[in-house]
Amino acid sequence: MYGKAFAPEYQGALTTLSVNSSLTDVLAAGTRELRAAERAGRHGEVARSGLAVAEAHRRLGQVGDADRAWKASYRAARAAGDTAAMAWALWSGGTLARQRGAFPLAWRLLRLAAELGELGGDVVVRGYSLAGLAETGRIQGDYEAVARLHEQLLAEARRRGEARHTVWALEGIAQIHRNTGEYDTAYALFEEAADIAARAEDRRGHAWALRGLADIVSVRDGDVERALALLSEAESTCRAMKLSSALAYNHKMRGNVLYRAGRHAEARELYELALTEFRAMSEPRGEALSRLGLAKSLARLGRDRAETAAELAYLADELERIGLRHAREMVARAQQEFGVEAEVVR
Repeated sequence: MYGKAFAPEYQGALTTLSVNSSLTDVLAAGTRELRAAERAGRHGEVARSGLAVAEAHRRLGQVGDADRAWKASYRAARAAGDTAAMAWALWSGGTLARQRGAFPLAWRLLRLAAELGELGGDVVVRGYSLAGLAETGRIQGDYEAVARLHEQLLAEARRRGEARHTVWALEGIAQIHRNTGEYDTAYALFEEAADIAARAEDRRGHAWALRGLADIVSVRDGDVERALALLSEAESTCRAMKLSSALAYNHKMRGNVLYRAGRHAEARELYELALTEFRAMSEPRGEALSRLGLAKSLARLGRDRAETAAELAYLADELERIGLRHAREMVARAQQEFGVEAEVVR
């Protein structure tokens, strides 16, 4: 049985904030409490308020501000001698590093966060940090290495009745199954995640689950209209909560659905929109995937073959550099699809 979802990253004077609070509201409240704590010289509260500020900036795609905020939170936590708060700050920094495509840094910060979480006796930040490691591996395409960790974290979340963490784990495992072609299993897991998120009032988790369902409905069933309806429902939540990254990924998925349906001109517009959004928040993974979709759409719309070959070659090198194994395989399939792999000049 799951209770109402909560946001453990909103701490101290900010515990009254909901998991569904608008990120602009979180940022305003966090900044207000942070300034008050700084004036009072309360390092512990500076760390806790700063964590919420860092997370709001990160989720709004304000990378530079997020980077400064989590580091300031860590310094304040260290000054207060609060090991758990130091772990939370490192978790935020590691999550930001993954979002920016700095995977080696993400691994290092999240490992440190998990260690400090255990040392500080905070099982929640330890769990979030291990989840961050699992998600980093999954995003990079290293499924074998992190599948067991996903399952372990799911079991722990179910045992404690933590709805939000259960939803995250279900969605991660579902994505692994989806990327390995096990669509029925993926659909069932996304469906369970959506149900738990809805009952626990976890609107962010629900929006991501709907995106996953839309993907399966599109690729497995070819049901374009249902997929678009699911994405529209998720988009309303993304806009209401100012979830910039989730909204950009929603738009990219809408492009995927339209591309699969042969509606290439419409797909191009969505990929262009998503690309603009990802660039604004300095998110290289989303940018690369949007560029891939855009390249494929333009190729279908008659783009010069040599230009397509050059774009896909660039993306292959970029994804190799970032360390995104699954996405790199997607580019290889696109090169085969358009018969341009032999035309790439190295």
